[in-house]
Amino acid sequence: MLTKKQHELLIFINDRLSETGVSPSFDEMKEALDLRSKSGIHRLITALEERGFIRRLPHRARALEVLKMPEDAKADVRPSVAQSPAQKGFRPSVVSSPDFKRGRSAPQQVSAPAAGVVDLPVLGRIAAGTPIEAIQHEVDRFSAPEAFIGKGDHYVLEVQGESMINAGIEDGDFVVIKRCSDAENGAIVVALVDDEEATLKRLRRKGASVALEAANPAFETRIYGPDRVAVQGKLVGLMRRYN
Repeated sequence: MLTKKQHELLIFINDRLSETGVSPSFDEMKEALDLRSKSGIHRLITALEERGFIRRLPHRARALEVLKMPEDAKADVRPSVAQSPAQKGFRPSVVSSPDFKRGRSAPQQVSAPAAGVVDLPVLGRIAAGTPIEAIQHEVDRFSAPEAFIGKGDHYVLEVQGESMINAGIEDGDFVVIKRCSDAENGAIVVALVDDEEATLKRLRRKGASVALEAANPAFETRIYGPDRVAVQGKLVGLMRRYN
């Protein structure tokens, strides 16, 4: 038996997935249900997941799958998955990318990359400052030399903010992230905080706490409990577009 708010949220998520194939953001869910904070949405999602109505896809933000609907719901249910989704002393490689195409509202079919070239998904923006929602759905693709990327599963995010400028990462840069769930102390990582917000910061472990450290004295270091921070990937490269 679902509560009224749980039922409303499930319908809203299913309708959005059916229409766009992308999960609504926490802000959109909060507004739709007229709640004051995103923590209420987090509790509702957890309750729906525990009851087997939805599933959160691991290592991705804004990635929900509706598994079933209540018997009194008339909406059609179809499986839907939201596409999402620096080492210590890191000095980013800067690659000019004049062929990078921006502004596409949805991923388009592309030809197979040439030998020695890796086709990477661009998954939206990430904050290098106050955490914002990131790792959303694929908005574009970018081809890069395989020698530059290296082995593993990678994706690209556009940087928004200036908190990492002393690490050579500027507002508007495109960072190449290698997917991983852990990283060494001092690495620059994509960190997901409270399953809601992602940010690009240097990872520092201090005892039982996790610090997300900026590379700009104008921004404060944020400290969290270890259960509040999940590593989504590690910075391995940087691309800068020159007009």
